[in-house]
Amino acid sequence: MHLGEYFQRIGFHGSHDKADLPTLKLIHKLHVMSIPFENLSIHCGERVTMDLEVIFNKIVRSSRGGWCLENNFLFGWVLREMGFNTTTLSSRVFNSILNDFSPLDSHLINKIIIDGKAYIADVSFGVSSQVREPLELISGKDQPQAAGVFRLIDKGDIWVLEKTGRKPEIVNPEFAHSSLVNRKETKRIYCFTLEPRGAEHFIDKSDRLQTDPASLFTNKSICSLQTPTGFKALIGWTYSEVTYKPEEGVDALDMRDVTDDEMEQVLREQFNIKLQSKLKPAKCIWGSTSRGLVSMALMIKRTLQR
Repeated sequence: MHLGEYFQRIGFHGSHDKADLPTLKLIHKLHVMSIPFENLSIHCGERVTMDLEVIFNKIVRSSRGGWCLENNFLFGWVLREMGFNTTTLSSRVFNSILNDFSPLDSHLINKIIIDGKAYIADVSFGVSSQVREPLELISGKDQPQAAGVFRLIDKGDIWVLEKTGRKPEIVNPEFAHSSLVNRKETKRIYCFTLEPRGAEHFIDKSDRLQTDPASLFTNKSICSLQTPTGFKALIGWTYSEVTYKPEEGVDALDMRDVTDDEMEQVLREQFNIKLQSKLKPAKCIWGSTSRGLVSMALMIKRTLQR
């Protein structure tokens, strides 16, 4: 594995030996603008592993994306190779159906210390919750970015990441009530502790996320990439282009459904992804009815209690 290949993948042409904050901010932003957050391997009959060389070959050499366990694991390796003081952490994602944080600490993030200050780097959450630059680990501070205002809050035993965004403005009337549209202006994203984690901590979590019938990732095929003006996403058969309009206080969503015949073209042209295996798109089978949400919540609870 060579840093030069990674830098070429994200379009970084700066100095490779500067472990400072401007460099960290730049490579973080370039990563999320170049490498998609996606779980398509699961829906192509492929297995996702915590093997760093496999991840490097997939994301860097095969021009693919990955989910957090791949992207942030790779990013942590990059930071250490560059000389950054980096620690791997785990976090628990907020589940809107359970209205609580998941008991499974399956989301991988990185903590970096620069000049005595701590920062949280996360290059793989995707869609409107994706941070473009690291967040300073300071409680209650508003940290504005393209997607909205992010805050890290120290709750004593845990830290919580939350975001205040803008109202959605849906261009296509037929998607006015789509469950893919986030309508909460302020939302919790995940919580975490500062306990260091090794790669082995995430192996069983990775297996569970890609096999469990209650997992979001087995229920939805997801591919998203940040753009200069917002982000684009392919979730199931629905392709969206989102434009941030902070001056108007809205995010404009242009949404359309994609046919199976169009899928390969959309992935290639919009995300620069060419899959080796046939994709079987998936969109959450649980409806937006109260009965469907209750059923899903019960299933998730039973699964997590195993």
